[in-house]
Amino acid sequence: MRVIDDGLLDAVIVQARASARRRHMHLLHGDYADPVQRMLNALEPDSYVPPHRHFEADRVEVFMALRGRLGVLEFDDAGGVLRALVLDPRGPARGVEIPMGAWHTIVALEAGTVAYEVKGGPFDPARAKERAPWAPPEGDPRAPAYLASLRQAALAAVPPAS
Repeated sequence: MRVIDDGLLDAVIVQARASARRRHMHLLHGDYADPVQRMLNALEPDSYVPPHRHFEADRVEVFMALRGRLGVLEFDDAGGVLRALVLDPRGPARGVEIPMGAWHTIVALEAGTVAYEVKGGPFDPARAKERAPWAPPEGDPRAPAYLASLRQAALAAVPPAS
């Protein structure tokens, strides 16, 4: 049995804060060949995850907020925001399932944000995701301003009806 407790969450947050990318993926699965990829995804508000989509058949991606607040955005093919959602362990939305082929990204809305992430495996880095052509790549000088606009769009999201 593997326990996800405050000590583990604290440790992954420390690793995210020490990372140049300001995020840390703590793998809970054995290796990339596992049929179900499970991980803790710790992000700081200045970490930019470029919008992307996954095309592996029957592979959805699931995020559950464990700490902090996580913005999740879905885009149309031109980069327009179709839907924005804030995940918070206190609710009302705690998790989301993203369908195969949907353009999406995540943004940390608070320091020390940690999400539990699940997606189908095995993981093949060469085929894992398609990056959005309309979004700046990670490290691009335009990325911080774009990240700020993503954060603003997530914060403007209307909470889902209970």
